[in-house]
Amino acid sequence: MARLLDSIDTPRDLRKLDRKQLPQVAQEIRDTVIDTVSRIGGHFGGNLGIVELTLALHYIFDTPRDQIVFDTGHQTYPHKLITGRRERFGTIRMHNGISGFCKREESEYDVFNAGHASTSISAALGVAKARDFRKEDYRVVAVIGDGALSGGLAFEGLNQAGHLKSRMVIVLNDNDMSISTNVGAISGYLNQIIKGKRYVQLKDLTKGIIDRIPLIGGKLHETASELEEIFKHMVVPGTLFEELGFKYLGPYDGHDLETLLRVFEENKDYNGPLLVHVLTKKGKGYAPAENKPIWSHGVNPFDIVTGEVKKSDKPSPPTYTAVFADALTELAKNDPKIVAVTAAMPEGTGLDKFAKTFPDRMFDVGIAEEHAVTFCGGMATQGMKPVAAIYSTFLQRAFDQVFHDVAIMDLPVVFALDRGGIAGADGPTHHGIYDMAYLRIFPNMVCMAPKDENELRHMVKTAFETGHPTSLRYPRGNGIGVQMDAELTSLPIGKGEVMRDPENRRATIFAIGNEVWPAVEAAEILAKEEINVAVVNARFIKPLDDELIKKYCQPNSSVITVEEGSLAGGFGSAIMERCQELGIEDVHVHRIGIPDEYVHHGAQDVLRAQYDLHAEGIARRVREFVPVQRYGTVGELVDMLVELGNQIPEEDLKRMHAKGKDSDHIDEFVYGKKRKQTVAK
Repeated sequence: MARLLDSIDTPRDLRKLDRKQLPQVAQEIRDTVIDTVSRIGGHFGGNLGIVELTLALHYIFDTPRDQIVFDTGHQTYPHKLITGRRERFGTIRMHNGISGFCKREESEYDVFNAGHASTSISAALGVAKARDFRKEDYRVVAVIGDGALSGGLAFEGLNQAGHLKSRMVIVLNDNDMSISTNVGAISGYLNQIIKGKRYVQLKDLTKGIIDRIPLIGGKLHETASELEEIFKHMVVPGTLFEELGFKYLGPYDGHDLETLLRVFEENKDYNGPLLVHVLTKKGKGYAPAENKPIWSHGVNPFDIVTGEVKKSDKPSPPTYTAVFADALTELAKNDPKIVAVTAAMPEGTGLDKFAKTFPDRMFDVGIAEEHAVTFCGGMATQGMKPVAAIYSTFLQRAFDQVFHDVAIMDLPVVFALDRGGIAGADGPTHHGIYDMAYLRIFPNMVCMAPKDENELRHMVKTAFETGHPTSLRYPRGNGIGVQMDAELTSLPIGKGEVMRDPENRRATIFAIGNEVWPAVEAAEILAKEEINVAVVNARFIKPLDDELIKKYCQPNSSVITVEEGSLAGGFGSAIMERCQELGIEDVHVHRIGIPDEYVHHGAQDVLRAQYDLHAEGIARRVREFVPVQRYGTVGELVDMLVELGNQIPEEDLKRMHAKGKDSDHIDEFVYGKKRKQTVAK
């Protein structure tokens, strides 16, 4: 039998189907998501849970004229399958494939890009007000999860939406999960609405009484929904949304298509802010995902029958996340002042391990990075030693809190930034590209990055001893596989490490973090070509090692900086600024890192190669840079020109010889009219 899904290229095709056919479409979407994600990995449980809700929204609302704004966006796989991307769905999150999130550049059905949570209400309200200004008449829907509702931005949006009274629908997709199990008072409040036994019992009792009333029982059933609302107000503390100015409907079974279709059809034109509360199950329709909702959030390839992740037979080094968690736990055993804070990511940051040993010293604040940082600042004023374990990309949400609530007061809060650098298939909203640039600007801040997992352990210890706000950034994935020291030791603040220093060096590479070992490998490649290059493991983005800078950044020397971060304001910029501050002039600097563009989604190794952040790329960039910058004789220049094609006319070479062998004249010549020509050739 032909799949109905194969006939759906747009929601208009979906709306041509009979409602009775929608359950079949739902099953086909689930089958497609399960099959695809089992092969290539991706976000999973939330997508299985939102299938019926997605179909109901696109069936009732006139998309793309009506605007649906999805929060976060990692639950939009069903949305993508019915909005023209079915044929490319197998490329999701792959390099040059479709995004795993909403992307305006990809489809007119993607209204607002999002990879961080809690944005949809504010964005949808902005869309609705723009509609009102233009005196247009389309509908606006925001879809937000209960986990995202714990973010402060969501409540800022609710506050304004309830005040403005603009016509919009907010769908609260409540699966009792964010990435991990939801925590906090908001989650408890929603559970009271959903699970209030008094409400359920009284509702059933009322229905029984109505059925027993002679003659008028049937008529009373016509007002059952009104009675239900009355009892809800009487018994359940579910009036928060209505107190904020919303009409509240629900909670409804988010997998009951008939109910969803009826509710949206009856209320799509409500003239004001409306909140529809639906209950869904993460991983719906696939038992392994239903039974392991935390695992199912984002998965690697797995076996469909068993749900088991496909593992390599080759043993792997521990992940940086696990190494951090183990080191933190080891330190906390001897220091009762150490406490840990995470924003809805205990598993992702490794703090679930810490919590098993110290359950009273680990705090999951929900999707609330701003609160997490200020909470840590408050504890630090009282002598505690808090660590805020937050992905690099998510700390961006708390930029002002780092500045205002920690750095100005010089509070010793440790920022453990997982996923520093290129994070992989989730794309530009999830890469940790900017932390080095935006944290080093704050006075009092110390910024570190380890070259491998062993150095990470020592940096965890060091971070608690600086006496200042300290960031520690490390990459996603497994470590290098180096030997681990038995004891944790403190590193001298602001001191780097010389990895290679050959005789007759022609250049020096200053590398930071996980680019150190690729830089060493690149130097070894170049050494075989008799290009001798020193390599310095900077260890610190701030403060920098002045002694090493003075030694290797001499006038007319060649220096290459390598960082898995933004070139604008990043580590390389810091080296150049420090040279200027130390009065060192005429240093020829070439920076390797992320240029002024957003890094798209794809495998980490593919993206690193794209930006020359692997050994071969670094070696090539050094090879291209050093000959242009380092020569002292005409003979060396001629050798360079031979390598580049040796296309300079004879008369120009004679003119150079006539000027003599003075390198300044050669510099003038090469950097003048012939530079572009020689380099190009």
